[in-house]
Amino acid sequence: MNKFFSKLKKEKKLELIEPSGDICESYSEKSANCFKSAKLLLQNNLYENSVGMSYYAMYNQLTALLFIVGIKCENHAGSILLLKILFGEENMFEIISDAKKERIDKQYYVTTEKDEITKEIAEELLKNAEDFVVKMKVVIKRLNNESINEVRKKFDNL
Repeated sequence: MNKFFSKLKKEKKLELIEPSGDICESYSEKSANCFKSAKLLLQNNLYENSVGMSYYAMYNQLTALLFIVGIKCENHAGSILLLKILFGEENMFEIISDAKKERIDKQYYVTTEKDEITKEIAEELLKNAEDFVVKMKVVIKRLNNESINEVRKKFDNL
């Protein structure tokens, strides 16, 4: 895992930056818009597209969390791993990892699944996205200078 993060750092795809409340807020807004899109797509039976937007609602909120502590990561897998390693959010790590897998499956592969299966997946991911976003907002709200510094120290040791 350290090789993975070292490679991302070397490529400048993972780095410490100044913490930014403004960028955090922008990504939170992006997350909210993706969630609204996922909901509308689901209501209009566009299940595969809804799956993608549910994932991006989660991913953008995760990106907001990273920016509030001053971490820029341009790699989805890396960002998701940081959630587990730096913040200890094992459950949220599992939820977003599953959503990423579903997004990739629905976005890049043609399926002969019945619509009902895809609809169930889209509904579940929308619910998971809502829970994920709320929990990430709670994590962000609980951060203070001390906890931000702790996360940054952990990051330095990756």
